[in-house]
Amino acid sequence: MDVSRPKPPPISAGLRGRCPRCGEGHMFDGFLTFRPSCEVCDLDYESFNSGDGPAFFVMSIVGILVVGLALWMEITYEPPMWVHALVAGSLSIGLSLAMVRPLKGVLAALQFTNKAEQGRFR
Repeated sequence: MDVSRPKPPPISAGLRGRCPRCGEGHMFDGFLTFRPSCEVCDLDYESFNSGDGPAFFVMSIVGILVVGLALWMEITYEPPMWVHALVAGSLSIGLSLAMVRPLKGVLAALQFTNKAEQGRFR
């Protein structure tokens, strides 16, 4: 890797699914599967483990948005229950699928940038 080139910001690299070291290689092989390594700078992605972090953030953000929208719809329009189910179901699924990959990328990029490791007892 070129040492004169600065590291990309971890949040923008993670949101785009790019390598946190060079900013050019792809981080994902499939929808949520990490590649073995970066095709540009050979950064090993095997040590990346975002765990349940992306799922927690997605559930929290989507839950707040969907419940807020459902309350607003109920107070403003009083729609039938099937409208609530249709809107809440489609928004929950759509927003969750749209948010989980970028959040997984951000957490992995932040893990690399901050040199995060598993805690160990001495």
